[in-house]
Amino acid sequence: MRHSAALIVLATLVAAPAAPAAEEPPGFWTTPAIEGYGKIHPLPQGAYQPDPKQTYRIVFGMTAASKSPEEVNPAIERVARTVNLYASAGVPLNHLKFVAVAYGQATALALNDAQYKAAYGVANPNLPVIARLRKAGVDVAVCGQAVAEHKYQYEWVDPSLTLALSAITTITTLEHQGYNLMPL
Repeated sequence: MRHSAALIVLATLVAAPAAPAAEEPPGFWTTPAIEGYGKIHPLPQGAYQPDPKQTYRIVFGMTAASKSPEEVNPAIERVARTVNLYASAGVPLNHLKFVAVAYGQATALALNDAQYKAAYGVANPNLPVIARLRKAGVDVAVCGQAVAEHKYQYEWVDPSLTLALSAITTITTLEHQGYNLMPL
């Protein structure tokens, strides 16, 4: 009997209409440093706020692929979000020493427009966010070994990216220099 009652309650909860989502007020999501990318919701009272006087060194290992070629790579979007979070907390951009290196499934984000269009039929949607990240001081790199493994020519890498020897040497070298690894 108790089992049947529990099933009835569960069925009622599952069948109940969901409460409508509250509409977000204007300005709820912002992109304070990387305009249009990496949206954040400021939370000045949140715990573990970055210290604006400190310098932060992060190397991002970007391996995620986009869901579709027309979409910005989720890993590069997370890098933009990270910059925006630190900027929102008052950390000056010159206190952010960030390097984002693409490899594995993320390698295609480094292709120039012509090669990206040849491969996927659309312009590379990652290049605008990479340009904004560069302007904010982020070094966006691609693993030279991954470029070769994907059978891309090195000339196909957009000139806005740094062609690194490898992701492995980039990450380990930067970790020896005090950078923290953030795998994406």
